Amino acid sequence: MKTILILVGKTADKHFQAGISDYAQRICHYMPFDIVTIPELRNTKSLSEEQQKTAEGELILKQLQVSDTVVLLDEHGAERRSIEFARWLEQRQQTARRLVFIIGGPYGFSESVYARANEKISLSRLTFSHQMVRLIFTEQLYRACTIIRGEPYHHE
Repeated sequence: MKTILILVGKTADKHFQAGISDYAQRICHYMPFDIVTIPELRNTKSLSEEQQKTAEGELILKQLQVSDTVVLLDEHGAERRSIEFARWLEQRQQTARRLVFIIGGPYGFSESVYARANEKISLSRLTFSHQMVRLIFTEQLYRACTIIRGEPYHHE
């Protein structure tokens, strides 16, 4: 199974970039993993939030294959503890050919992206910046890989 993380817009903070890159390299030791960055929209001042979500949604959908299992990182998604997320990931590894996680833009996802998604997950009830979510999610994906492999976990 190949795992892909789609991001809308670049990761601006160099510290977050370094952390995300580090975790992405670690994840690759456990499974095929890629990060795809969709360029930020230009001239968005003339667009409403809905128009921006729609335009981003079209770019996101172009990255997807028909058989992809698509999981949105969304504040209304299912929350799991790290061990539960690892078990969930392990199950998807048995059934999905490509598992695609998506972190949307600042206004979230368009209705067409929600309609295409198979699931939604939430990292926390707390609010994090989109930049920070990228780092937290890659760390949790790496942690899930180590849990699946039976490597030491900080506590159970």
